[in-house]
Amino acid sequence: MEDDVSFLDTKRVSSSVYHSTDDLEAFELEVQEVQPRKVLREQSLFFQDGDRTVDFVLAWDNRMPLANTEAAERKRAAFEEQLSQELQLETEEAEEGSALTFVKIHVPIDVLKKYAEILKLRMPMKEIPAFQEVHAKTHSLMDSVQSAVDKLLGYIYVDTANFPQKGHRFTAVYSRTKEYLFDTESVEFFTPAIRSRIVDFILDRTYYEDKSLDPNALGINRLITEGVYSAAYPLHDGDLKVPGSQRYLLYHEWASVKRCFRYQPLDYIKDYFGVKIGLYFAWLGFYTHMLLPASVVGLICFAYSWITLPHNKPTEDICNRNGNESIWMCPLCDHWCDYWDLRETCFHAQVTYLFDNPSTVFFAIFMSFWGAMFLELWKRYSAEITHRWDLTSFDINEEHPRPQYLMRVARFSKNRTRKNSITLEEEPYVPFWSLRLPATVFSFSVVLLLVLLALAAVLGVVLYRVSVLAAWHGLKAEVETSSVILITSVTAACINLCCIVIFNWFYMWLAERLTEMELLRTQTEFDDSLTLKIYLLQFVNYYASIFYIAFFKGKFVGRPGEYNRIFHYRQEECGPGGCLMELCIQLAIIMVGKQAVNTLLEMVYPLYYKWVNTIKVKTGISDSQKELKKPLQWCKDYKLVEWGPSSLFDEYLEMVLQYGFVTIFVAAFPLAPFFALLNNILEMRLDAQKLLQFYRRPVTQRLSVITNAFIIAFTTDFIPRLVYKYVVSENGTLEGYLDFSLATFNVTDFEDGSRPLMLGSEHVEVCRYPDFRMAHNDTNRYAKTDLYWHILAARFAFVVVFENVVALVMILVRWCIPDVPRVLRAQIRREAYLTNEMIIAKEAQRARGDKPSPSRSARSTNSLPEGSRSRISSNGPVAV
Repeated sequence: MEDDVSFLDTKRVSSSVYHSTDDLEAFELEVQEVQPRKVLREQSLFFQDGDRTVDFVLAWDNRMPLANTEAAERKRAAFEEQLSQELQLETEEAEEGSALTFVKIHVPIDVLKKYAEILKLRMPMKEIPAFQEVHAKTHSLMDSVQSAVDKLLGYIYVDTANFPQKGHRFTAVYSRTKEYLFDTESVEFFTPAIRSRIVDFILDRTYYEDKSLDPNALGINRLITEGVYSAAYPLHDGDLKVPGSQRYLLYHEWASVKRCFRYQPLDYIKDYFGVKIGLYFAWLGFYTHMLLPASVVGLICFAYSWITLPHNKPTEDICNRNGNESIWMCPLCDHWCDYWDLRETCFHAQVTYLFDNPSTVFFAIFMSFWGAMFLELWKRYSAEITHRWDLTSFDINEEHPRPQYLMRVARFSKNRTRKNSITLEEEPYVPFWSLRLPATVFSFSVVLLLVLLALAAVLGVVLYRVSVLAAWHGLKAEVETSSVILITSVTAACINLCCIVIFNWFYMWLAERLTEMELLRTQTEFDDSLTLKIYLLQFVNYYASIFYIAFFKGKFVGRPGEYNRIFHYRQEECGPGGCLMELCIQLAIIMVGKQAVNTLLEMVYPLYYKWVNTIKVKTGISDSQKELKKPLQWCKDYKLVEWGPSSLFDEYLEMVLQYGFVTIFVAAFPLAPFFALLNNILEMRLDAQKLLQFYRRPVTQRLSVITNAFIIAFTTDFIPRLVYKYVVSENGTLEGYLDFSLATFNVTDFEDGSRPLMLGSEHVEVCRYPDFRMAHNDTNRYAKTDLYWHILAARFAFVVVFENVVALVMILVRWCIPDVPRVLRAQIRREAYLTNEMIIAKEAQRARGDKPSPSRSARSTNSLPEGSRSRISSNGPVAV
């Protein structure tokens, strides 16, 4: 089916944005290239007979005390004896003088077929002309246009010379009774990824002691934990420096930063690493691609704010006050803070305007629509990938129980079994009321406690800001108030970032253990529960301080003379221009700092462990031996870092949290999409390099933005300025807005114990503070003005209008862009229909006692009923 033309754009579906596939540098002459590749196959990827492939490797280190005991040797012998009943094993030492011993594992074809049926793997069917016609389509004018565009953009597409397009293959759940559907004789039928998955399944479920004596004596992971083995892993298919392997090709033509503007060869990534990792890179590529328009619009809005900054009247009123005319502001804290001149916040006002101007509203609306389009287009794109990679029929009830679940059930729930409603097999189960419910309640109680801990950290940072501000003013240092506010905000954000990083490590460690206590049956259920816990914890950890600044800080402080206090302390106040600049600083430091820290740790961690493993391998080997004999592939892979079942979770979580920064708070930081784009371009290539260079080959696994309105309405000064411009101002400008937004206060009305103790040289009788209240000399002094209630009503009205406009647009987008394309839905039904027709025809033929038709005849439609042939030959996909 290599030449088939799918109704899907295979160039688009088989690749995602930012994929690297330029032409490889010219290889050496073919004669020179074949020989090293042959040597590699003979020594590193095969048994000593040069025929059987090495599908998996077990290793142990004789220098480790736990691996040298008599009990460990007995367990290894019993475990390998059990494995040898189905698998073929071959033991080999790493090098002469080395303490490492390796057990190479090969899976015979009969075992592959048996477990492919047990695991209900979807395997590729034989190629049939009738199936090829499902993908056929007529040539149209749009096809010509698309062809021309493809030629123009060929330099960013996947290079088909290195990564030939893979035609879509029909698949079906493998069954040995229906083997006539599958081309089992093909060398590529059972790929290395499938082989390693089957071996991993067997290793996880093999006992090494009598089950009646020890129900927990199960699986390779338990043996590694006990120190009996030190590692278990599938092999990479070659060396990074030797041409001829898929690993070499992916490393140089995909993982290279030089290829960052190339599409990803997703089909090849999926084949090498498995569906789970393939989907991660597909999502990351799509998300990065969608960040392009958001980044461009954000940069335009930021440029607009720079251009219009000199013409902003409120900022000009603060910075260019006439002569000695000063606006004295009320103290920012009790006792130790003095009155201060508003001109000191000139820089603060200028920076605030860069993120709080008319373009902020436009960008927030744009990002709301962008978020809606992103979700809908991703659903559509993922539907195509899901179909292409045959993930549409995945059912959690068909998933086998986790080995860890089986061990815990055997301990807590002996002799309790029930029939699986899908597989009809007897399985042990855990009583809900007596075991699972208490464990779940305890688990989420601990999560709630950790959430409160994260909130306590935010409160600690708030107290830090208040204390530093008071201490700085108490020192009487000659520093402008705007600089004090800026320094305090930056240092507080850095402290918050350190708390976030420390909490992250603790959260991940604890969440995995809490989830293990819940006795979840399948890996999917385990991953879902772990995801929920981690996201709850990380959401509070990352976003709590930002939500506080955006929606709570400065909203309930009261007024001079009558402050609202918590534990006798005044609440934090925002500056005259609001808290938007501080929110922007918090967002920038946490978002950019988190990405920088994560990137650094992701590169340092595997380098360190690779260095440690290399020392283990080379210990005991003389220098002359190291030079004489080149390390074999299983030995080189042992030096690499283990890729655990939850390793990809951190990558997903990092991107999901980044998506939250980009969508939820983007009104406060228009440059967020741009920084996210730069990070993701680098992140994608670094993740690819990390997987190929520093990690062992993993076992394959199957597998809204309304707050922008609140940020604009309640954090920025957009609504008050709008009310002033169209209701208060006589000339429709912002002239006089600064005086309008500041209320007056008679300093003699301060509460006892709160008036400033350290006065400067200026004698102040009236100070100003940002609020909409009656003047100090009014009969109803300090009461809320009518305009305050008008502005509050305008804020809520803006939220309602914003929310409804976005909701209407989202409804329209969902109606125009269905989650699954109509043509794809029809094709899926057509494929299912043709598969069933073929099975019926074959079974009818067998029931009549006819000899099974040879493989060649299976490629025609003659074996199908006449009515079926007429339906199959119709052009295009047909909805059945």
